[in-house]
Amino acid sequence: MKKTRKKLSKISYMHVVKLVLRSILFLAVLVSYVLDKTEVLTYSAILPAVVWVFFVVEMLLRFFPSKLESMGCQKQFKRNYIPRGEGIEPVNQSWKRTALVAFVWLLLNGIIGGLYYIDLIDKGILILIAIAYSVCDIICILYFCPFQTWFMKNRCCASCRIYNWDFAMMFTPLVFIPSLYTYSLLGCSLLLLLRWELAYKLYPERFSTETNKCLDCSNCQEKLCSHKTQLQGFLKKYSKRFFKN
Repeated sequence: MKKTRKKLSKISYMHVVKLVLRSILFLAVLVSYVLDKTEVLTYSAILPAVVWVFFVVEMLLRFFPSKLESMGCQKQFKRNYIPRGEGIEPVNQSWKRTALVAFVWLLLNGIIGGLYYIDLIDKGILILIAIAYSVCDIICILYFCPFQTWFMKNRCCASCRIYNWDFAMMFTPLVFIPSLYTYSLLGCSLLLLLRWELAYKLYPERFSTETNKCLDCSNCQEKLCSHKTQLQGFLKKYSKRFFKN
């Protein structure tokens, strides 16, 4: 009896497309860097402008409600809040775990910045790291997220406290490169982060599974966690075969 294959949800499909496009961008910048390092940040070059437009459009769209984005970043909006009832207090993720993620991320990128300032890496490498982060961002959503597994311990992306930190995190290495391209990307990502944190402060009930029915598994239309489950099942199955042999 054949197993019925699950259809990709629209949001899963969009994330797969993003993964492909971001991977192509990374490869394009890598080739540009290898062939001519001076072109990576040149204003006359087409590639930096393409990268800039690609990410700025993504960030600007994130400021508004969308049916093609994960509930992980959409729960901040009023239309995605379905209250459970009167007198229920929101229970959100630990601020200590959140602070630990911020500390580890800043430490990691501080080390990268140190390597830049002692000339072990250059501006091109910093840009490649930032775009590599963007690829890893989608991998975290679809397949494996170290922040979810090791730090935040959240159930899934829908309940993630730091979902909208993604752009600010991916563009952190750009702080070391003064440029219109880099600082505008970083500035837009920080505005997005500020918008998220203000919503969290003002409307914590929207972010809590205890108070927002929208975050229930039964209301999930995207099923992004199924990709992680499938990967875990695949690895478990073949690791057993490997160790048996």
